[in-house]
Amino acid sequence: MKTSTYIEVVRSDRKELSSLSIESAMAIVKSLSRQHENVSLTTINTTNDLDALIERKPDLVFIGMAYVTDSVESTQKVWLSEKLERAGIPFTGSPRSAHELGINKDRAKQRVSDRGLATANFCVVNTDQSYSQHKGLEFPLFVKPISGGGGQGVDEYSIVRTIKQLDDKISSIRDKHNADVIVENYLEGREFSVAIIKDRAFDTLIAMPLELIAPKDINGERMLGHEIKSSNQERAIGVNDPNERNLITKLALDVFHALGARDYGRIDIRCDSKGIPHFLEANLIPSLIEGYGSFPKAYKLNRDVGYDEMIKTIVSLGMSRVSVPA
Repeated sequence: MKTSTYIEVVRSDRKELSSLSIESAMAIVKSLSRQHENVSLTTINTTNDLDALIERKPDLVFIGMAYVTDSVESTQKVWLSEKLERAGIPFTGSPRSAHELGINKDRAKQRVSDRGLATANFCVVNTDQSYSQHKGLEFPLFVKPISGGGGQGVDEYSIVRTIKQLDDKISSIRDKHNADVIVENYLEGREFSVAIIKDRAFDTLIAMPLELIAPKDINGERMLGHEIKSSNQERAIGVNDPNERNLITKLALDVFHALGARDYGRIDIRCDSKGIPHFLEANLIPSLIEGYGSFPKAYKLNRDVGYDEMIKTIVSLGMSRVSVPA
């Protein structure tokens, strides 16, 4: 029997704002509509759209974006989690402070490093800088945009071994993504993704790891770039070695806590040449399409729970936390 709970799933048509694709958002709406009578998909492109959402006072907002601005040029961010909390409207996922770290890969890595957790040494090359202004990193290096998910900006040219390759890749990211660049020591080992969700019954976090194996590129490397991720080409397998599983899940949980994340999210990890796990990046609003994306795959592989039950759990975590208006 369906409940009368009023839920709005929110995302943006503006690519730079939305963490959920339209396919992911529609899949969530479809799932929730099997359980609740009043579920809608809401597009938020401006702060006025967000204000209108708050005026409607839904019972829960399923967050598919971290913040909104009134224009592409604007640097004034209005954080959904913060504004909804002030309005006393329950929502899914993490608070503003965690989202700020999650969408800035350098800040997340610095927080993790400050807590004594393993992550590759790195530097940030701003749009008005050249790499020559930084020192301390040794080739091979890995180069990617400082923000954005889904493997954006990662391809067969992301691993660089010469200054020319480095300069070319930095220029390419600036031209295509208009973004600052993060340069880090390349981790040569295997790659893992850990889905994390809170277990309300025991008030603890459950870590669900899987190993991701991308097909080899033209250089013989396995890179989880945008093309591989968007076409779902990577192979996902379980992490069955007890010692390896313990190391990977411990790091993921420690990172999740260090970032101040809440309820659910995904932590990506890659090992160095000695097999030591290092934090790569966090996604606190992961893709949630059944059979696609690391979070649903890890959830299914580790818990053997169906898609609807996964979405129901995320919603129940948000609904359990009723905010009090400021």
